[in-house]
Amino acid sequence: MTDPFGTEALRTSVLAAWRGSPTRFREDANAEEDLRLGGYRDRLLVELAQNAADASGAEPGVLRITLVDGELRAANTGAPLTAAGVAALASLRASSKESGVGQFGVGFAAVLAVSDAPRVISTSGGVEFSAARTRAEVPELASGRGGDVPVLRLVWPCVEDAPEGFTTEVRLPLKVDLSLDDLAAEVPDLLLALPGLRRIEIGTQSWERSVSDDGVVTVGSVRWLVERATGELPSELVQGVEHRPQWTISWAFPLDEELGEDVLHAPTPTDERLSLPARLIATLPVEPSRRRILPGAAAWSVLDEAAALYPALVARVPAIERTALVPLPGFPLSEVDDRLRTAVVKSLRVAEWLPLASGEWIAPARARVLDVGSEELVDLVEDALPGLLDAELSAPVHAKALAALEVPRVSTAEVVAALAGVDGDPGWWREVYAAFAPLAEVDPDVREALQSLPVPLADGRTVTGPRTTLIADEPLPGLRVVHPDAVHPLLVRLGAVEAGAAELLADPSLRENVARSVEDAEAGLEGEDLVETVLRLVDRAAVRAGEEPWLGALALPDASGEWHRADELLLPDSPLVGVVEADAFPLLSKEIAETYPRAALVAVGVVDTFSVVVDDEPSGADHDLPDEGAWWSSMPEEPARVVAVRDLDLVADWPAALRLLASDPVTWRAVTEPDGYTGWWIARHASLSGKAPREYRLPEATLLDGLFDAVPDLELPEHVLRAAGVRSRLEIWDDDDAEFVLDRLGDQDRAIADAVVLRAHAALPDSDFAPPARVRVLSGQVVPAEDVVVLDHPWLLGLVPASRVLLADGSEDLADLLDLALASEEFDGSPDHVGEVVQWHDLGAVRMACELLEVALPDGVVVVHEELLVDGQRVEWWMADGVPHAADTPEGLSRALAWVTERWEDRHTFAALITDPTAATLLG
Repeated sequence: MTDPFGTEALRTSVLAAWRGSPTRFREDANAEEDLRLGGYRDRLLVELAQNAADASGAEPGVLRITLVDGELRAANTGAPLTAAGVAALASLRASSKESGVGQFGVGFAAVLAVSDAPRVISTSGGVEFSAARTRAEVPELASGRGGDVPVLRLVWPCVEDAPEGFTTEVRLPLKVDLSLDDLAAEVPDLLLALPGLRRIEIGTQSWERSVSDDGVVTVGSVRWLVERATGELPSELVQGVEHRPQWTISWAFPLDEELGEDVLHAPTPTDERLSLPARLIATLPVEPSRRRILPGAAAWSVLDEAAALYPALVARVPAIERTALVPLPGFPLSEVDDRLRTAVVKSLRVAEWLPLASGEWIAPARARVLDVGSEELVDLVEDALPGLLDAELSAPVHAKALAALEVPRVSTAEVVAALAGVDGDPGWWREVYAAFAPLAEVDPDVREALQSLPVPLADGRTVTGPRTTLIADEPLPGLRVVHPDAVHPLLVRLGAVEAGAAELLADPSLRENVARSVEDAEAGLEGEDLVETVLRLVDRAAVRAGEEPWLGALALPDASGEWHRADELLLPDSPLVGVVEADAFPLLSKEIAETYPRAALVAVGVVDTFSVVVDDEPSGADHDLPDEGAWWSSMPEEPARVVAVRDLDLVADWPAALRLLASDPVTWRAVTEPDGYTGWWIARHASLSGKAPREYRLPEATLLDGLFDAVPDLELPEHVLRAAGVRSRLEIWDDDDAEFVLDRLGDQDRAIADAVVLRAHAALPDSDFAPPARVRVLSGQVVPAEDVVVLDHPWLLGLVPASRVLLADGSEDLADLLDLALASEEFDGSPDHVGEVVQWHDLGAVRMACELLEVALPDGVVVVHEELLVDGQRVEWWMADGVPHAADTPEGLSRALAWVTERWEDRHTFAALITDPTAATLLG
């Protein structure tokens, strides 16, 4: 038998080594056992495919796997078996793959998992290995290990033919059950990882690997985008790397489905778990088991090259899909995964592969993306925000990837801030609003941020925030009216007011301008535009006088050209001209009065007639009315409503003013308001022939004669005089009026009838007015109040001088009101003589008088005196210790009787009946 590969020499060398050193035998047996049981135990197809790929040479080859008569056979095309390959097969420590071409290395040990007698048949010859033949060669050594020997150290030639169409076939008599279906599952990954193979057949199944012109690799029905690079390790890193300085890197990205969790391929699968979106296939230094990479500078160098190549793979993907290749944050699956992901992200950050809105490319480190965006918006704002990515990258699907690359997200608020410095024409701004509109419709945060949007105005200004702007049919000077070319519904959505005249008047900026208009005019600023704006709006809105009090601050010129508040000016033809004081109101410029409608001028506060204040919920005397505080405090309860005529203190001609007030229903209601301010003020402060109305009485009110003067003939109707406070009856309104009446009673120059004085004292209210200094007494005199007493017991009148008794129906309450002493406090006494005690029913005249008046005859007694003296002074009757005393006269008896029967008001009737106790006296 021929031995083309020199197997005899190889066997002789190995046997000599074993026999010379049993330790070497044990080492080889242990090493092979480690490979069989450890690193290569489940890598059969991987290693067979790797060997086939290594043999393929320049043209990708074919691998066929079949089961024939209990043998697993792996046939491949490409280079035939060589002596170097055989030597590699028979060595556990060497490999013939110095340049990635050839066959067989330590990975061939994977066949031992299924066979103890592998054969390699090639067109150049064949070799076989056999556990049985090895044991026969070294029985003693084999027995020392229980028959366990290294299979792949002793090689023998064999003569068999390679299958037609193939150059080499590995034949493995199986010692275990093996399913071709289990092997078939590994084929797609192997074809992708091994570019040296174009086809793998497993039994009746086959898989093809094809490469398109654009680098897309198709394995079966799965397409992969593959990016490759080759290079060479620096010389200082080559040691210990299987003597191969060349490296090859391939990134493979599945185009039809996500990769999911994967492993590093070096180039066949390892146990190094990876979590990247693309598969890495690289000729990395690996451990003898080929399950782990060999840590060290050489491996790290290749991984760095792989990371540097990754952006090139990403750049081949359609722009909007590229973020799918960005490794997302998460726990690394291995040390290699951690190192590789970190390097890939770093490489991606500095490479230019993200699409700008302009169509150019930018590195993530210099890019930014709108938090919420649209294509139109990005196109509009890209100049204001350099580095802005294409609008499609604002979608949530890209958010995690861009965050992993540390691409900052530009919020709507930041976009708005960037736009603040943009000088765009109104039409451009409208396009900006249109771009924001769909976003604002669905996102309240966007709407909030857009509150700071710049808005161009019709007057050329640009202001911040739609909420302060107005949308009107025509621009008006001084108002924040949006430029017509910039108007968009978004502005209304954000608070801009679609303004008619009323809404324009409500604009805060207009109110601010009106409020400072006088100050601006005095500073020399032009005010005509503001005047025109306000008066036109007031006219169009049909504002009525008093509806908008703030309008009164509008600066208007007077007849001399000086500027004043509108509510300080009088219309030139106002009915108040001549009624109010000449210097009370400057006259409005005649030009202004003739240019604008009278109603508009009155609505802004220009005085035409008396104006009325109406407050349905007053909180205090704060309506800027003269003497309002005094009126407010005079009310027994705080007013629930204020309806008052203004400027009454400026009237010069009161009869004319009263006629004017009476002619207008609005002002007349204010004058006649019950307990109202206007009537109160006019009664006290108006001037009719030099006196206040309350000092007068109506001519027919003669019962008030002396206390009040008759009102002179002023050609005013009676109802007007009454409303103005001219008195028709004796009525005291409040403390102030009480003091006024008491002052009149204490005026010694006034001749006042006793009846009027009595009624006046009786009408005094029970309140807190100031007591009088002088009072009117029974004698008709007016004397100092300190000398006067209030008659609290009528019998004391016989002792107290008339000049000291107040002309009033006395009571303790009245004394307190007027701060006067009671007569009983200063005068007292008892009868000087003992009279005759008489039962009331024994007095015939008294009995008959009571019967006639239907008054019950009192029980008890009365002491009758021939002449009743008290402290030497003659009196008609007296009360002493509750017992009545009376002079034996009708006057004395009648008063004592009226007192004890509590019919004091009938004392004079009793006197007449006691004098003549007949029905004729009663009836006549």
